[in-house]
Amino acid sequence: MGPVCARWGPRAGWKVTQLSRIAGMIIAAGGGRQIGGPEALLHQGERPLVNQVLDTIREAGCGPVVVVLGAAADQVRATADLSGATVVVNRSWGTGIGSSIRMGLDALPDQRIEAVVVVPVDMPGLTTAAVRRVSALPYPDALVCATYDGLRGYPMLFGRRHWAGIATLASADVGARPYLLAHKDEIVDIVCDTVADGSRANTPELLAAWGLTVPVPTQRVAV
Repeated sequence: MGPVCARWGPRAGWKVTQLSRIAGMIIAAGGGRQIGGPEALLHQGERPLVNQVLDTIREAGCGPVVVVLGAAADQVRATADLSGATVVVNRSWGTGIGSSIRMGLDALPDQRIEAVVVVPVDMPGLTTAAVRRVSALPYPDALVCATYDGLRGYPMLFGRRHWAGIATLASADVGARPYLLAHKDEIVDIVCDTVADGSRANTPELLAAWGLTVPVPTQRVAV
């Protein structure tokens, strides 16, 4: 996909235009201890959720897209259609999301990419509209977070200028939070609760509410 970004036109609405290049990153590495299996194996009906999230990111105009796998990576590759995406496997996924973010950033060496939109795979309420809102500031120095009921969540956009700092400070299960806290005055908050649901399907109750299931892993998942 060529260089793209989402821009707002007051009459035409969201348009994808050839201006800047925004990559996408899907974090799908966790073991899902609270839901009984790896997040990347989540299905909504017969379809893997990772395919739904991948389609959403692409439809919003992001490319290339990196999918960071970890737990049950071989089974995910066998059941999901990740063609066209750059797939990397975080063998240290048990250390937390921080290592997955670092690996995802390392998989985007193209200097023409000015920013990356990051989303977790366990977000069934993610929409193209939310991704486009967050990616409307595709600048190398941008830091953008979606908000839901006033609380920050995903998707997030990290301008390239911040990647090195994020990779250095990304920590365990809090991911980019230390870097974001250190640069809180630079963050642009974008309200997304009118266009998406920012909840993470990380409890059995939320899985049931979204009609999600987790197939039994065919390979042992360490905890």
